[in-house]
Formats: sequence, C-alpha cells, structure tokens
Amino acid sequence: MGVRRTLGRPFEWLWAAYAVSTFGTWLGFGALSVVAITVLDAGPAEVAALSAAGLAVGAVVAVPLGPWVEFRRKQSVMITSDLIRFGAFASLPLAYACGVLTIGQLIAVSVVATASRIAFDAAGGPLIKTLVRPDDLLTANSRFESTRWSATVVGPTLGGAMIGLFGPFVTICIDATSYLLSALGIGAMGSTETPPSRTTPTRLPDLVEGWRIIVGHRTLRRLFANTMLVNGLIMAGEPLLAVLMLGHLGFPMWQYGLAFSLPCVGGLIGSRLAGRVVDRLGEHRALLVTGVLRACWPIGLTLVGPGAIGLATVMAIELGLIVCCSVFNPVYVTYRQQLVATHQLSRVITAWSISTSVCIAVLTAACGLLAAMTTPRVALLAAGLAALATPVLLSGHPTAVTGSSRDPSANASGVR
Repeated sequence: MGVRRTLGRPFEWLWAAYAVSTFGTWLGFGALSVVAITVLDAGPAEVAALSAAGLAVGAVVAVPLGPWVEFRRKQSVMITSDLIRFGAFASLPLAYACGVLTIGQLIAVSVVATASRIAFDAAGGPLIKTLVRPDDLLTANSRFESTRWSATVVGPTLGGAMIGLFGPFVTICIDATSYLLSALGIGAMGSTETPPSRTTPTRLPDLVEGWRIIVGHRTLRRLFANTMLVNGLIMAGEPLLAVLMLGHLGFPMWQYGLAFSLPCVGGLIGSRLAGRVVDRLGEHRALLVTGVLRACWPIGLTLVGPGAIGLATVMAIELGLIVCCSVFNPVYVTYRQQLVATHQLSRVITAWSISTSVCIAVLTAACGLLAAMTTPRVALLAAGLAALATPVLLSGHPTAVTGSSRDPSANASGVR
C-alpha cells in the first residue's frame, strides 16, 4: 500500500476544517425545508421561495464580495464566513424556542448561507494555491472532492434518521457547530499572509472584473460556460426526478433516498482516480473525456420505470454520472487555479459561483415550467438533450499550462 503524501500542516488543518463543516452541512441537508413544512406549515409556494431565494438572492448579495475578498487576508475571510454561518443557523433554534420563528427568517438564513459560502470559496481557492506546490494542486483538490462525496454518502442518511428521531433543529444545531469548529481549525493553521494593498477605492467596474477576466480568456470562458450549464441542467433534473419517482412511479421515500445516497460512493472512486487519469491522458484530454462522459448520463433518467428495475436504473445512472463528475471537478478546479493569477482568483471564483447559482435557479424554474406544461419525463428529456450539447464547449485548442506558463505567484513564499 502507498503512503499518503503529506501536503504540510497548514493544509492538513484546512482540510480538517473543510471536512467538519462539509459533514455538518450534509447532516443538515434539507433541514430548512423540513422546518418550513413541519413547524411553520409552509405551502409549496413558500418552500419553493425558500429554495430559490437562497440561490438567487444570495448570489446577488455576493456580487461585491470578489473585489472585497481580493484585498483581505484569505484566512480571515474564511473564518468570518464560518462565524457568520454559525450565527445564522444558531439563530433558528433560539427563535423557535422564543416562539418568533418565521418563514422570512428561514429565507434570510438561506440567503446569508449562500453569500457566505461564495465568500468562503472565493478566499479558499487562492489560499490553497499558496499552501501547496503547483504539482500538488490536483492532489489537494482531489482530497477536498473526496471529502465532499464522503459527506454526501453519510450525511443525508444519518441526518434524515436524526430528524426522524429528534426533529430538524438537532441537525441545524450540528450544522451550526460545524462552522464554529471549522473557523477554529482555519485559525489553527497559522498565517504569514500579506494581503495585496489597494491603491484605489472599489469602483463599479471592479464588481464585474471576474466576469471580464473569464470572458477575455478563450479557454476559461469555454470551461465556464460548460460547467455552469452542466451543473444547472443536472440540478434542474433533481426535482423533476423526485416528482417522477415519488409521485408518478410510487417509489417509497426510503428507496428514493437510497437511489441518491448509495451512488455517491462513486465520488470517492472518481476523486481518487483523477490523478491517474491526468497522468494517462493529460489535463485537457482528461477534461474533454470526462466532460463528454458526464454529459451522456442525464438523458438516461427518462427511461426510469417502476419497481426494482427502475430503482437499479436510477442508481446505475447516478453512479456513472458521479464518477465522471468527481474526476472532472478536481481537474477543472486545478486547471482554473493554474490559468488565473493568484491575485485575480478570488474575483474569478466569485463570478463563477454567482453565475452557477443563478443558472441553476433559472434552469430549475424553466424545467419546472416545462414539466407543468407537459410531463416530468418530457422535461427530463429536454434537460438531457441540452446536456448532450455541452461537450462542444470543451473542444478547441486549449491554453497549455506548463512549468514556464504557470502563474508565477503560485510559487509564492507562502508554500510550506
């Protein structure tokens, strides 16, 4: 057996902090909707507003964060983001205990959580780039991807059981505590960061600088459009599949949960294969091959039928999709980190996250409207056909990333 390569004490602390908060997030997955339905007697429109507002409004609120994060210590931004999320989620059980909890507060917490997550990610990308050597970036990103999928396998199932036994506020409290522990872990990293100095105040054009960088770079804009559309189309299909399986096909809730939790094991497999795939195919071919493969799976969901065969079909499709995504994701994140200068990375990641959140919200609404006008199966077919067209965005001559063309700031003194 091979020995796991260490990437330095600061990275290990950051990885541990991420693991704690990610497991907490997935333990509390869906808890806000459960509170809205079971505690506040919210109807479908209010639950839909809760889900949509967190993505759309949170993304709009996050627009100024790119320029702001760029000129701040990244660890401080991440700690602040964690503490804000801790306070937001901790306010819910307190409000419930005082009898003042409202659907408006749930929406506000959802918005704050989305904006804080975007700020956290915007600071995390540049920080990782200074913590590890350029040749270790893919290894570092694969470890985060593996952790995310581990949490996805365990969290919703365990969280659902805890909600059934103790109610949704227990998982919300655990989620809140996980952010506090994450902040402590990031603080334990130690820091020699020197934030860039700002010579001019933030201007209106600075707010769209991240998008300008993406659009002005041929390879980045193709990768941006591909990931945004694929993520949006995949996420748009989830509520359609829920209606199809739980409503039209009559699957019990435990089978529906099993259909999505068990295939997440594929995320562990794919994230561990990412380095080998890149070694064998090269970075661009790995992106192209896995990008094509992940686009082929969603259309298969239109074939789902009742009974054991239908359940096995969903699980097989989800497993294949997740394996491909978990190889693609760390490779594309690493490629983006290599292409973008460290001092610009916060703006680019912020623009990327905002656009993806808005795209998911828009495509989910569009597919929902199409399903209402036709059937969920027709809407799944439309989303699947659209996904098949996305690999064309990955074609073309890529920008090579070599030892001489890497962002020179990747070798900053912050590398441990």
